Amino acid sequence: MDAEQFRKYGYEFIDWLAGYFENIEDYPVKPSVAPGDIKKLLPDAPPEKGEAMELIFSDFREKIVPGITHWQHPGWMAYFPANNSPASVLAELLTAGLGLQCMIWQTSPAAAELEETVMEWLRKMVGLPETFTGVIQDTASTATLCALLSAREKSTGYSCNLKGVAGKLRVYATAETHSSIEKGVKIAGFGRENLQIIETDNEFAMRADVLEARIKADMEAGFVPACVVATLGSTSSMAMDPVDAISVVCQKYSLWLHVDAAFAGTAAVVPELRGFMKGVEHADSFVFNPHKWMLTNFDCSAYFVKDPEALIRTFSIQPEYLKTGADERVHNYRDWGIQLGRRFRALKLWFVIRSYGLEGIQKMVRTHVQLAEELSQWMMADGRFQIMAPVRLSLVCFRFNPGHFSEEQLDSLNRKLLEQINASGEVYMTHTSLRSKYTIRVAIGSHTTTRIHVKNAWEIIRKAADELINPNRQSN
Repeated sequence: MDAEQFRKYGYEFIDWLAGYFENIEDYPVKPSVAPGDIKKLLPDAPPEKGEAMELIFSDFREKIVPGITHWQHPGWMAYFPANNSPASVLAELLTAGLGLQCMIWQTSPAAAELEETVMEWLRKMVGLPETFTGVIQDTASTATLCALLSAREKSTGYSCNLKGVAGKLRVYATAETHSSIEKGVKIAGFGRENLQIIETDNEFAMRADVLEARIKADMEAGFVPACVVATLGSTSSMAMDPVDAISVVCQKYSLWLHVDAAFAGTAAVVPELRGFMKGVEHADSFVFNPHKWMLTNFDCSAYFVKDPEALIRTFSIQPEYLKTGADERVHNYRDWGIQLGRRFRALKLWFVIRSYGLEGIQKMVRTHVQLAEELSQWMMADGRFQIMAPVRLSLVCFRFNPGHFSEEQLDSLNRKLLEQINASGEVYMTHTSLRSKYTIRVAIGSHTTTRIHVKNAWEIIRKAADELINPNRQSN
């Protein structure tokens, strides 16, 4: 493809995306395809000769797009959002075109120094103290693995990288903690049996008193407590662990404290919503994902540490071919995480923050939080819906309970309700289990979602509920 063709199709692609942004509500949020439907449309073998971009783009529109789940749809209320924005998409285009490899300062000086700058911006935006230094990881799963590995090394005097894991190290979290923590514990060599699940209170938050008792018992039994993972905004219920109380326990027994605020962390840009961050200043590491709620397309995870030297000592490898004369004066971010090769993620974050400004991001967050509160009020006013967890930030957890149903029947009823809600094609929601009760989650966070869309979602929920208990009567 020559420059002229590149220019031609570049214009076409941007034009298609602009139309997609404008008309995204015309698509069903989730496609009605069965497993294997898309694969049947694709050839079994690659083409022998190159094909025209016109044909490739046509196949994209006709074969791929019909099988896409539209995460940017205003009716996307499943899991948590994975937002993008026009500014972020344009920056990603530039990143792809530049094709940078950002492993060390010398390979991309501007990329390294821009990353240093935007992470300092983010630190200030979410109210972290100056004692924290940031680096961009791909996901919170990777950032948490970095925290676990750092905790492993620090708790053993940095001996595990040399001698291997002894099998006596322990990590503490709750059942509400993200599944990536269990995966990280296994990958880091702690062993699944050494992940200790701490009891939660009636709001699904870790109990610091139970944590301390478990740590003391483990120490008496010959184990080495290494790390506590506290969650701010759990996936299932938006539970907020009491980081301030947990940090006291961690300091008392010299444990690494990692705070996972993957979704909720963005809300800290709003001063009046920042209360859930109390105690974070005492953590050893903290992560949140701008690619969830901060208008920055996947992937972009902001990982902050209080002691960069512990991170670097855990991950640094110094082969001769990567040594440069600038090493002592710069941040070589390949030593700040698992990957050697690194994408230029800082560029899209820089574009987003400059394009929207702090005020624009704050406005979006405030709107989503208000919409979640309004939705919960509609549900409570109806009288047939239960709010299953405290409504924090922009997540509403509920179930339909019209009365006179057993718990087993309620689970079945709400499974059917969720199926009918999603069958509308206008919204997409997912479920969880809270205290063994089937619970539907409404996660409001797409940058395209407005009050109109939340009101529409409520009407779909209400109508589907009416039809379940009165199948022969039309809902008003």
